[in-house]
Amino acid sequence: MSAIMNFAIFPIDKGDHIGEYVSKVVEHIKGTGLSFEFTPMGTIIEASTVPELLKVVERAYEIMDPISDRIYCVMNMDFNKNKTNLIKSKRKSVEKRVGKL
Repeated sequence: MSAIMNFAIFPIDKGDHIGEYVSKVVEHIKGTGLSFEFTPMGTIIEASTVPELLKVVERAYEIMDPISDRIYCVMNMDFNKNKTNLIKSKRKSVEKRVGKL
């Protein structure tokens, strides 16, 4: 059983350079012990259940709330009761067809 989420959250009232704020959320994600990959457009996180992923989102909001008056957040999820290790298996499935990414 595996749940995978692509997730981004950031303040939109802090100008063009928001790495300082995004890094606070990434530190939180690192501390969860969940498997993740940071990308320029969001972070992919894998957990056993959807509630685990929603806790990550909730805590990320709590981190951003005192920083910003306007917060942007987007996420999409895939939950599969029959598979695990979705981050790696989805990548390998495509790499098998197009080569190493």
